[in-house]
Amino acid sequence: MTAPDDLLDFSLTAQYESYPYPERSAKDEHKRLLIGSPSHLREIDYWVFGARRPASKPLRALVAGCGTGDGAIMLATHLSRAQRPAEVICLDRSKAALAIAQARADVRQLTNIRFIEGSLLDLEALDLGLFDYIDCCGVLHHLPDPDASLAALEAMLAPGGGMGLMVYAPYGRTGVYMVQDALGSLAPITDAPEARLDMARRIMRTLPATAWLRQNGNFGDHLSGGDAGLYDLLLNPRDRSYTITAFVALLNRAGLEPTCLMEPARYNPALFLPDPKLRAKLAELPPLEQAAIAEELTGNMATHVAYVVRRGAAPIRPDPLDYDSIPIMREIPGVELAKQMRPDNTLPFAFGTLLVPIALPPQIRGILPLIDGERTVGDLARALETRGVGEEKFRQVWHESFTILESLNRVLLRSPT
Repeated sequence: MTAPDDLLDFSLTAQYESYPYPERSAKDEHKRLLIGSPSHLREIDYWVFGARRPASKPLRALVAGCGTGDGAIMLATHLSRAQRPAEVICLDRSKAALAIAQARADVRQLTNIRFIEGSLLDLEALDLGLFDYIDCCGVLHHLPDPDASLAALEAMLAPGGGMGLMVYAPYGRTGVYMVQDALGSLAPITDAPEARLDMARRIMRTLPATAWLRQNGNFGDHLSGGDAGLYDLLLNPRDRSYTITAFVALLNRAGLEPTCLMEPARYNPALFLPDPKLRAKLAELPPLEQAAIAEELTGNMATHVAYVVRRGAAPIRPDPLDYDSIPIMREIPGVELAKQMRPDNTLPFAFGTLLVPIALPPQIRGILPLIDGERTVGDLARALETRGVGEEKFRQVWHESFTILESLNRVLLRSPT
């Protein structure tokens, strides 16, 4: 029997005060910046604003349910390093989580970020204003009414704005819900968080080898995420998951549409179904149905990440064949990505636990090291011309390469200054 919402909310509050998630320490900010999706600045520029929004235009961002701050710290750091005018507002109802996020920001001496203690259930009362970008990562699936909360966030988007969202997906979390159900009896939510965690630890120490959770390598919070990771994975009192079809339906009900499912190629089943007859049949299907098939057949999608905008407001991105367009590497330098290519001109790409060889034109080996976020497509063409690659051939190679690498979220286009 499902517990009443007020009891679930009480248990959630107790969880995140006792075990702020994810488990982080401010001292680690000296060593590294955690990178991910959503809310990578180059992704926002491209997938939300279509590489059209000037970098000099102030950006107002809300991280709705920031937890201990991974996405917020990443975004604020990217903005600070690029010396871009911005304000990142971090909202969370956990005082303990906000304290950790604040400490991390202090170590980095970030002045473009501020923290507000409050609930996503009280957005109207908080009166935070409008935002160009809203991050809501790993939050909606824990709320009593995700539809209502997403609609409330949509109402806070400034004209032309967008969001970065993440929700759990069912098939890649196989085994999680079985153990959650067992712990629902062994460690009921009426017990103290410490007592519930003790029971979860005992289960994990003796979990049978046949348990699906033992076989699932799509996540590791229960193994390497500390007490907070174990608790959030197996003891969270409200945990929904969405197939890609259900996720897009949730977006539709809020008047939103995806500009990108991350990574786009992940949702293309033709990548791992080389059979020509299957590919021909897939090509007849609409994109969402293809995405559903990819999710059903791979079985390893534990989350869905998407950038979304208001329905009908998707930006028209620049033409990658326009010689004035400026390609930019999302994160891995072009020279390093070229080194990852195999002798047969395939790029081994990991979609979670699934490794797929992606075929690329051989000429891209010489193009990737030239992509520095400053050279235009025209500059690339002229450089290739000195190596005997004519304009027509360059356009063919670049179009094919960019289409593939964009779908892998590795090469994007830069916004104007």
